[in-house]
Amino acid sequence: MQGEDPFDQGAGSILRQPKAVWATAGASVVAFMGIGLVDPILPSIAKGLEATPSQVSLLFTSYFLITAVAMLVTGFVSSRMGGRKTLLAGLALVVVFAALSGTSTSVGELVGFRAGWGLGNALFVSTSLAVIVGAAAGGSAAAILLYESALGLGMACGPLLGALLGDASWRYPFFGTAALMAIGFICITAFLKEQPRPARKTSLLDPVKALGHGGLASVAASAFFYNYAFFTILAFTPFVLDMTPYRSGAVFFAWGLLLAVFSVLVAPRLQKRFGSLKVLGASLLLLAVDLLVLGYGNHTAAIVCTIVSGAFIGMNNTVYTELALGVSDAPRPVASAGYNFVRWFAAAAAPYLAPKIEEWSDIHVPFVVAAIAAVVGALVVWARRSALTHEAEALEPKHATEDGVAAFAD
Repeated sequence: MQGEDPFDQGAGSILRQPKAVWATAGASVVAFMGIGLVDPILPSIAKGLEATPSQVSLLFTSYFLITAVAMLVTGFVSSRMGGRKTLLAGLALVVVFAALSGTSTSVGELVGFRAGWGLGNALFVSTSLAVIVGAAAGGSAAAILLYESALGLGMACGPLLGALLGDASWRYPFFGTAALMAIGFICITAFLKEQPRPARKTSLLDPVKALGHGGLASVAASAFFYNYAFFTILAFTPFVLDMTPYRSGAVFFAWGLLLAVFSVLVAPRLQKRFGSLKVLGASLLLLAVDLLVLGYGNHTAAIVCTIVSGAFIGMNNTVYTELALGVSDAPRPVASAGYNFVRWFAAAAAPYLAPKIEEWSDIHVPFVVAAIAAVVGALVVWARRSALTHEAEALEPKHATEDGVAAFAD
């Protein structure tokens, strides 16, 4: 992998892939769309179900809490069932629970159905990278680039789909996602053959044991604070912007485009020039500044800062994933599961705590707390740089590797 150029458009071009790869990548786009799908319709859901912002934000909390716990399960399941069956099981769960979400009559029902959706998404997304790499032609670099492109496209298009369908009813985006994932299920059934199973089966405790490595634990701890800042923006900002679904969807579509561009194109070049830790530290501090301006600026400044945050989030996602996959001697799927197990708890906490903090104080304070979290993430990287420097240098400028399962929801 070290000698491969993920941007080489020759024999390893991302455009020259088997149907199985395109089917998995297409389903991955829809899976990542599910993360930001509810962003532009959060106010509409709150109005339709007569719920408070903190209650509606539990849609993210239940989703990511289940996702975090599921990180201990996905490797256990996929190493026994195989990649194809695990993907199909995840897709089936998403289809069922996304459709049920659209039928909800209370916020409690919707939160519960989103939890089931999170389990399905965890099974699918945590396995899809390994499947794409295993089925891809032209080397792993092209496969990784295709996966990261699917991630960015999904994060960008999720809010757009939510806005287009949600303008008529907040229920339609959920039914639309169920339909798209059903198509993905059919395509994977038709085009993807079963992948070879790992020689060694993964136990439920392997990801937790992997966190005993100081370097991996440091990356996970820093990413925990970063994810709190990330999901304060994703889950709380729609209430601050207070825009129609169309306008909010446009804002988060632009946000997602910057996330994709900086994750796939910009971050690797900056890493090669300045080093991973410098890029990560600077990006976290800039994100903190962006959050403060978002919280205290006028409405126009809030829109601009929301969009610009996508650039910093894209860079952070890429660097964190590479560090997590390479910093320890644990198998990369196991290391990634342990890392994601820690960081997704922050993604579950931020959507609930941000509106609660506003209720306890004022609208500015949630962004101050998020900015502090981003700074703490940078401080962890700085304090633990000796444990991370060697691996960070070895990573330049590569992306994930062949046996890395989860650049999950970068």
